[in-house]
Amino acid sequence: MDSSYRQTCLRLEIPGRENEQQEVIFIKGNWFDSRFELFITDGINTWLCKALESEVKGRASQWDQPVSDYLETAERHLGFRQPGSTYGFVDAGDGHKRLSWTFEKQGTTLEWRWKCKPSPDNKKTTSEILDFLMDANIRLSEEVVRKTQSFDRLKLEAEKCLAQSEKFSNEKAELESALYAKFVGVLNSKKAKLRELRDRLSKQEHSGKSPQEEESSCKTESYHEPTDQEDNSGVESTKNDVGTSKNISTSTRYSRKRKT
Repeated sequence: MDSSYRQTCLRLEIPGRENEQQEVIFIKGNWFDSRFELFITDGINTWLCKALESEVKGRASQWDQPVSDYLETAERHLGFRQPGSTYGFVDAGDGHKRLSWTFEKQGTTLEWRWKCKPSPDNKKTTSEILDFLMDANIRLSEEVVRKTQSFDRLKLEAEKCLAQSEKFSNEKAELESALYAKFVGVLNSKKAKLRELRDRLSKQEHSGKSPQEEESSCKTESYHEPTDQEDNSGVESTKNDVGTSKNISTSTRYSRKRKT
């Protein structure tokens, strides 16, 4: 007995023959590692197809496939309707039905068929299919609720992130404006300084003076004014000089008289 298996359920519309309406059937599948089971109902009658492990292995060998590949292909076409595939569910005598489906492989259209026998208990088989559909619907509904709640949380977080992003953007704009204002002030100050230096340089070029000459011309010459003491000392020295000359003249006269 297999411990685990996968379950599928397919609503299939079978095209009717001439002057016949299309037939709607539900196919519930139990997929094991080496075999499968099908439960089919049209709402009134039910059919079963329980493929044994030996039967699946024989069919897989006929198509030169491993059992796993054969089961995967069957599950893909009986678990979900495949575009381009043609499905059939026709009488096979004695109340049996033959389920068939086609698929493309390497450019060739292939058809697989399995014979289904009438269910011994239509009510039980139909109930099992409906129970599976109800359980699947509940699981899907719960999943939708979880996804919706998750979406709402993500939406709320996204709105918070957007508001925070706008706040950061506004703060960034304010900071940039303040920095630009300071930069403009500094730039204007530098421009004014450069204009001042340019004007000074222009004036120097017109006057023909170098900056060193202009600085030297701007310096005042030092003037030393003599003091009263210095003036008197000068006068006294003059007087002394005069007196000395007189003395020299007198002594000269005296010396001349003695010789006579």
